[in-house]
Amino acid sequence: MTRSPVFDANANGGEALGDLPEWDLTDLYPAPDAQELTRDMDWLEQACAGFASDYEGKLGTLDAAAMLEAVQRYERIDIIAGRIMSFAGLRYYQITTDAERAKFYSDCQDRITGFTTPLVFWSLEVNRLDDDHLTGLLAANADLARYRPVFDRMRALKPYQLSDELEKFLHDMSVVGPSAWNKLFDETIAGLTFDVDGEELGIEATLNLMQEQDRSKREAAVRALAEVFGANLKTFARVHNTLAKDKEVEDRWRGMPTPQTGRHLANHVEPEVVEALRNAVVAAYPHLSHRYYTLKAGWLGLDRMQVWDRNAPLPMESDRTIGWDEAWSTVMEAYAAFDPALADLAQPFFDKGWIDAGVKPGKAPGAFAHPTVTEVHPYVMLNYLGKPRDVMTLAHELGHGVHQVLAAGQGELLSSTPLTLAETASVFGEMLTFRKLLDGAESPEERKVLLAGKVEDMINTVVRQIAFYDFECKLHDARRAGELTPDDINALWMSVQAESLGPIFDFAEGYETFWAYIPHFVHSPFYVYAYAFGDGLVNALYAAYEVAPEGFQEKYFDMLKAGGSKHHKELLAPFGLDASDPAFWDKGLGMIEGFIDELEAMEG
Repeated sequence: MTRSPVFDANANGGEALGDLPEWDLTDLYPAPDAQELTRDMDWLEQACAGFASDYEGKLGTLDAAAMLEAVQRYERIDIIAGRIMSFAGLRYYQITTDAERAKFYSDCQDRITGFTTPLVFWSLEVNRLDDDHLTGLLAANADLARYRPVFDRMRALKPYQLSDELEKFLHDMSVVGPSAWNKLFDETIAGLTFDVDGEELGIEATLNLMQEQDRSKREAAVRALAEVFGANLKTFARVHNTLAKDKEVEDRWRGMPTPQTGRHLANHVEPEVVEALRNAVVAAYPHLSHRYYTLKAGWLGLDRMQVWDRNAPLPMESDRTIGWDEAWSTVMEAYAAFDPALADLAQPFFDKGWIDAGVKPGKAPGAFAHPTVTEVHPYVMLNYLGKPRDVMTLAHELGHGVHQVLAAGQGELLSSTPLTLAETASVFGEMLTFRKLLDGAESPEERKVLLAGKVEDMINTVVRQIAFYDFECKLHDARRAGELTPDDINALWMSVQAESLGPIFDFAEGYETFWAYIPHFVHSPFYVYAYAFGDGLVNALYAAYEVAPEGFQEKYFDMLKAGGSKHHKELLAPFGLDASDPAFWDKGLGMIEGFIDELEAMEG
């Protein structure tokens, strides 16, 4: 029911980074033992039981007004459950290795799963309503008609729903199924330490070393990662085998034609649109990643590239640490230049404890923006280490946060944006920040560094994520034939790496294990194509902005405010764009190619 998502730096980030913000979770609840949380948990138990008592077996008898009341009661339950789980989850992600936090999160999840089991009937009975009957109810009440997209999404799953008893069983079993394996993965990753030249580091700090100027440091980081991943490979292989098999069993019972079907349905995107995106990107590998990395090898003075050179800074690139205040002002100025209202929406994240930026022991790796619930506000998590990419990550996650704030006006059931569109504001925020920095470049060398950095980010967002998607497709397909050994999974991983990165690369021993730390494979199968979708969409959007800036901001804000209330065709129509047109993706990829053209021209 609810919506998702180094040890050398302290919570304040050290002198170089300045004071890094931490979350203030009291907007959700004052504390784990707060009376407000106890009150809401007790209310939720009664509300779920009352909802089932009042409506189970009776949806077909409701008139439009009564159906509206049922929807609004369900929405209220969703808000309270989401509030509790957001609080428990965010506390857990701050220190995933803390036993008390892990227990509190699990206990909340267990109780809420139990409370909400009686609600499983809701979508099942809605899907048993006659089409004409439901159409008539929606036509009879304008307030109910506003929820049409909610009903449409439920009805899309109608061909794949199981019996009431089986659906309730799956709901109850979820806490010891995928979510339990997710927690095992999270706790394992957060607990790993890596010996890099005698220094013990967490995963974020070790991955960060792959962006160091010193090539020996980058190599040492990769060797350390490979050694630790290799030592834990049986655990990671077990997690992937189990989750892939769990998905195969449920998909088979539901009659899902492919492992990807569930993700496409959740994203409200047609399979052929995703296939067009995937094919366009794969066809562009030689023009994008292969070509760019060959250029980069020359800049680095290398005949061959190694995996630790992929994200290496350019020789002329500054290795200075970017303090938090500078990162904040850079992003906010870029947002304000587009529209002051965008910066105004972003400001509370910095002022009110909505960002947790420091790298701390046990903290979940990576970055995210959690929408929590529409009655509160989003929270952004970063692991900020002062690299240029960290500034772009701030711009990215802040875009998510602003999007979630704007979409909250739709209400809980309509605010959540499909993943394919959820990346729009985040990637657009990155693009605004990049363009501001590029316009301010004071020398050809600075412009080259900025362009190269943007191309690498785009390759990581488009090429790398589609390679990830292909790896997942291969993994789930292979798992259907039987258990996969760690070597089997390693081979699948390597089968997409050379193809996507190009012939200039050699792959050091141990790199075949690097699938192990990617959280999306575990938490959200096939999520990754949404990044490429979002990047291509934003490239097309930004091109439309450059051609016709007049009135663009208003249309852009309207798109973000729509949340999950409209299909991608309807949202993109005001901009003259259509993601179902295969040529649409070529336009987006053309922007990346144009940047590479400019970089090549600088060599002349």
